[in-house]
Amino acid sequence: MSTAFVHALRDFDPPLPVAIAYSGGADSSALLHACARRWPGQVRALHVHHGLQAAADDFLQHCQQVCRQLQVPLAVAQVDARAQPGQSPEDAARQHRYAALIQLARTGFAQPAISIALAQHADDQVETLLLALSRGAGVAGLAAMPAYWQRDGLHWFRPLLHVPGQDLRAWLQAQGVDWIEDPTNTDIRFTRNRIRQRLLPVLEQVFPQFRSTFARSCAHAAQASALLHTLAQQDAAATGLPPSIAALQQLDPARQANVLRYWLLVCHQATPSAAQLQALQHQIAVCKTRGHRIHLKAGGGFVSRKEGNLYWYNPEVLVPKP
Repeated sequence: MSTAFVHALRDFDPPLPVAIAYSGGADSSALLHACARRWPGQVRALHVHHGLQAAADDFLQHCQQVCRQLQVPLAVAQVDARAQPGQSPEDAARQHRYAALIQLARTGFAQPAISIALAQHADDQVETLLLALSRGAGVAGLAAMPAYWQRDGLHWFRPLLHVPGQDLRAWLQAQGVDWIEDPTNTDIRFTRNRIRQRLLPVLEQVFPQFRSTFARSCAHAAQASALLHTLAQQDAAATGLPPSIAALQQLDPARQANVLRYWLLVCHQATPSAAQLQALQHQIAVCKTRGHRIHLKAGGGFVSRKEGNLYWYNPEVLVPKP
């Protein structure tokens, strides 16, 4: 077993019972087998059947067989993960998968899981960072994937973020453990697969330590993002939510942009583009009269003015949300 894998498993100490998001692939297979050995009787497996390819039924059969052998309870959800118009296939599948995992962890077992562990590893983290860079992301995006967070009353972990994918496969081979290969992982129509197949081998040659150094950059970005979040909370206390236009005008542009992002994300789960935010800030700056109208696109809805405050609303909802 690789040193990185040993350390990752040693440091992984979730509240039990823990449920492993198990696809049958190499990464989740390594995590499931290792956790089942460490905490017998306290591990569950969650499998999401996306129905996006013919092999999905074979994946499920493999997972059922492995879980029977390990004596690990398995809960399965079948979802329609097709993308909506304008939505990427990856984003659609991810949203459906997380919703299904939450439901399975809560209701799929006689004793509900307290924690959920995901098997993304160091290569996945690098790919996420490179995708964020390609999109011009801010520090929140450059922080890539967190190792721990809480959501919907569950503890979420990614214990393998410092373990290279090849180390997981080497451990499985040494243990004589089989896994299944998802054929879509070689489909270069997906940007993440092109990064994995074409870019990571070059990085390996030029910067052999790129996984650990990139991980440090992600950690620095995560710290900066946390500080910006704290500052936004402080500024939101002064501007109010929904924010007062006059109070926003007292902030310098960087802090104003930061609290606007915070308001839209925390209150409305909306993420404006850089151009949308810039246009909104321009309107805030020139809003000097009572009759000045604001109506701008922001994320999946619109920001408008109501008296002295900004409001965001979804055009599919008749009543604006405060």
